[in-house]
Amino acid sequence: MKFQHAVVSRRSMPFWCVANPLSDPFGGAVLENPDSLDTARLIADAAREGLIEATSYHDDDLVPWNPEEPEDDLDPSSFAWRRLHEIKEILDGAGLAVNSSICSLHGNRLFRNGGLCNPDPEIRRLARLKVERTLRIGQFFGAEYYVYWVARDGFEVPVRTDWKHVYQWLADGLNHVTDYMHEHGMKNYVGATVEPKPNEPRGQMFLPTSGHAAGFILGMLREKDFWGVNPELLQHESMCLLNAVMTVGYLCSMNKLKFLHFGSQIKAQFDNDFPPLIGPEGLKETVFMFKALKDIGWKGTVEYDCHMLRAEADTEHPEECRFQFIRNCSEALSIALALADRIQTPDPGIGQTAADLASIRQMCAL
Repeated sequence: MKFQHAVVSRRSMPFWCVANPLSDPFGGAVLENPDSLDTARLIADAAREGLIEATSYHDDDLVPWNPEEPEDDLDPSSFAWRRLHEIKEILDGAGLAVNSSICSLHGNRLFRNGGLCNPDPEIRRLARLKVERTLRIGQFFGAEYYVYWVARDGFEVPVRTDWKHVYQWLADGLNHVTDYMHEHGMKNYVGATVEPKPNEPRGQMFLPTSGHAAGFILGMLREKDFWGVNPELLQHESMCLLNAVMTVGYLCSMNKLKFLHFGSQIKAQFDNDFPPLIGPEGLKETVFMFKALKDIGWKGTVEYDCHMLRAEADTEHPEECRFQFIRNCSEALSIALALADRIQTPDPGIGQTAADLASIRQMCAL
């Protein structure tokens, strides 16, 4: 299944977006956590309605993890093995592709001081085993990418951070990803990505921006061409006042934009994770981001990475509100692409302000 509209070849709706219980630091979950089979069915229904063509997941979105059973996915008698097969049957039945397989190194309290960068070598070993399991799950689903989200690999207290070793630990962990793929014949993966974030859940992250991620790949990883960046735009770059248009332009110039995570954000706030185009700002930045991608000639997967507004949770009809969220995301992307398509290349003879105003008139059909 392909979307093939403007710069977008495929739309992906991940498990974590649909299943989000809408808790925040000041209040517990509004919705019950759905069973992973129920989430898979909702995503499959969205594919049948023509809203999406792919999905993604964290390993913990599908099956629970027990550090004492690091290979339960290989055991036909285990819950994990049975559940993964049930989910795959649902996704395959709807013709859904799997864009990315992501290891959750943020949810379990074992990783409260980091995963691949944890100062405790035993925790780093457990994190590596969890990554291996996630890679195997991705092979089973035919995932195209493995994603390293920076998760809790960061710090609050710099004086207690081992600056001499921390980036080498991270390089060792990510180089092990590609080594493991080769050792186990994982031909499904066409690439791997780093998803940077400036802060939250830690006070500071070791790879805070797309520039840091691209530089780390080029300077520290062995398979530099295999690795790229999947920025979360507008959210993660906007949290530190960077601009999405610059981000995609920079990454494309380095051939590092593998795919795009998509949502909306208020500048310099916590990670809002608003649905695309939603909120008091970001419309122009979003539209011109897609205009820049069109001008560059990039085409690829846009994967939603957001959740419904907490106020819109319908506790009486949780499936219906979750499905409406998917519809809203699909509509927002279509709007952004249509608005970007209206904007024409300005006459080189007019000034920057006049060119910008002309583009706004075109975008708004004035």
